[in-house]
Amino acid sequence: MVATSIDPIRHRAVLFDVDGVLTDTARLHAAAWRRLFDPYLAGRPPSPAEDHRPFTDDDYHHHVDGKSRIDGVLDFLRSRGIRLPRGDVEDEAGRETAHGLGGLKDGYFLAALDQHGVEVFPDAVALVESLRRHGVGTAAISASRNCGRVLERAGIAHLFGVRVDGVVADQLHLPGKPDPAVFREAARRLGVPPSHSVVVEDAEAGAAAARAGGFALVLGVARAGPPDRLLASGADAVVSSLDEVVLASPGQRRLSEVPDGIERWADLADRVRGRRPVLLLDFDGTLAPIRKDPAKVALPVRTRSALQDLVRRCPVAVISGRDLSDVRSRVRVDGVWCAGSHGFELAGPGDGSIAQEAGEAALPDLDAAEQRLTAELEPVAGALVDRKRFALAAHYRNVRPEEVDRVVSAVRRVGSELPGLRVAPGRKVVELLPDIDWHKGRAVRWLLERAGLTGAEHVPVFAGDDHTDEDALREIHDDGFGIVVLSAEHGDRLTWARCSVDGTRPLLDLLSRIAATGEQR
Repeated sequence: MVATSIDPIRHRAVLFDVDGVLTDTARLHAAAWRRLFDPYLAGRPPSPAEDHRPFTDDDYHHHVDGKSRIDGVLDFLRSRGIRLPRGDVEDEAGRETAHGLGGLKDGYFLAALDQHGVEVFPDAVALVESLRRHGVGTAAISASRNCGRVLERAGIAHLFGVRVDGVVADQLHLPGKPDPAVFREAARRLGVPPSHSVVVEDAEAGAAAARAGGFALVLGVARAGPPDRLLASGADAVVSSLDEVVLASPGQRRLSEVPDGIERWADLADRVRGRRPVLLLDFDGTLAPIRKDPAKVALPVRTRSALQDLVRRCPVAVISGRDLSDVRSRVRVDGVWCAGSHGFELAGPGDGSIAQEAGEAALPDLDAAEQRLTAELEPVAGALVDRKRFALAAHYRNVRPEEVDRVVSAVRRVGSELPGLRVAPGRKVVELLPDIDWHKGRAVRWLLERAGLTGAEHVPVFAGDDHTDEDALREIHDDGFGIVVLSAEHGDRLTWARCSVDGTRPLLDLLSRIAATGEQR
């Protein structure tokens, strides 16, 4: 089986189909096609040469999904023994031509769009944002002439440097899928050849088009149902969620491949021996257990005692997404460095603190986002809007599964409308942060430099559990090493960690061994 990973070095562009991959509008299209064809077929005079059974899901996947609506009308009716003239773009909606019936279907779709809105798939947006952070070009592809409207309504239009849709295809006279012309045009506009581009599709016609176009990787998305139809159409691999797709880089491994730190202690000891360890620790999910209510998270007594012992043996810092004052009040261990708001605020063992001035400019946008999201998410049971000084978090751990997309979409939309902010996904939470080049990795390096803990005599050791910790794990990968605290919530993603532990207790055991080895310098 082909690995479901994208290599940012080799794959310099990724082309995403919109309906069904980025947004949950494929179901609106399917409903609009059914609303068009069922009465049309039922109203035709009986004929032994024609099949007038209702429109089915198989009909949608085999004959219309991914195609222009004109091609979809002609292909489906031809499969039922019915042939209509193509007609003209000026045909009135409902006229018995491909353009006339297609216009009627378009009206049904737009009515459904206005009634139901656009839901965004959070897994898709998280992948797009990760690709952009790695410098990979992204394009949105659709046979629909309403693609721009859908992306704007979804609040994700800004994520795509190129869009090739039904409007562009008509302007350039590009043939529709399964011809690869629209994909090749998107790759051309991104300046990347198909041989270095990836296509992400949920439609049979789209997978066939990408395969015919010679693209480096054709990735199918089957959010419901078996993957066979996409594999048979030309997909190299099929996933049920884009959370299963990871960005591969040298030095990364899947969580399932990362060795246990206690079992492989002899190998780790060689990296520490003769150097002074600097312990850099995430808080929630690493030192303290995750709780349904973030306000109720507390540092266990055993963990606090272990931290007090570690501080006497080597430098220790706690780095959290919480406010600096919040994380300090929960740690309460003398001698520990603390960084809050993903490192926007830093405090040493004394009372003084330092704030990143670049984050101050985003405070008005964070204030506005807090007001808007508090009002918009108030009706969503279990949603929690948590304002920190340099961040705004929307927690959905206690939200019903069918309401999660509503929370995530609201945060992404508000973030896209406020230029000073960016969106950061996390563990059952999505955050808005100042839109500057800053993350836990930069915070770790800044802390090490401010504390004078750099140089070959020091070995930084970072421990974390979440997606947001990967920036820090990557930052210290070469001159130190990372530890990932395993959690079933994160599946089998890629990580920069060199070893893993199964919970806080084995983490403290491993940290104690590291500190003791460092004392033997």
